[in-house]
Amino acid sequence: MADTTLTPADTVTTDTALPDAIDTVSAKGRFTKAIEEAKAGAEALKGEAIDKGAAYKAKVSETATDWVGEAKGYADQAKEKGAALAVEGKAKASDALTTLGKVISDNAGTIDEKLGVQYGDYARTAARSIQETAAKLESKDLGELGNDMKDFVQKSPGIAIGIAAVAGFAIAKMLSGRSDD
Repeated sequence: MADTTLTPADTVTTDTALPDAIDTVSAKGRFTKAIEEAKAGAEALKGEAIDKGAAYKAKVSETATDWVGEAKGYADQAKEKGAALAVEGKAKASDALTTLGKVISDNAGTIDEKLGVQYGDYARTAARSIQETAAKLESKDLGELGNDMKDFVQKSPGIAIGIAAVAGFAIAKMLSGRSDD
């Protein structure tokens, strides 16, 4: 039989490192490709997020603009209503003062008889003063009344506080009387 021993020169060498290198290169390529795809996906998500953010911002801005418009409309309505109520209140106050002056004037004769002419004259003077005040109140517009009130408060703050306290007490009494009904 023939000798089948192999010498080191006769051995067949297989390069086992070559498939590992191919696998490594292939894995690196796939990893690089996956990274690039992830970056592209992140860029796409970023773009989508920016677009959605812009859409939400526009929607919020539009809603805020609508709310501001509605608030201005309500403010205008309140201003008109307040002005109408102020004019109505001014007219009622003027009418009440005129009526009070007339009642005092009509009763001046009775005061003459019961207390004397001097007190009747005081009543007539008070009645004229009240009626003149009513006429002044009726002739002025709200802006002039506001300026007059401001000047009065600056000149006599103590009296203004006293009048406000008495008026507040009177209003509280009227309102508490109404709630009992």
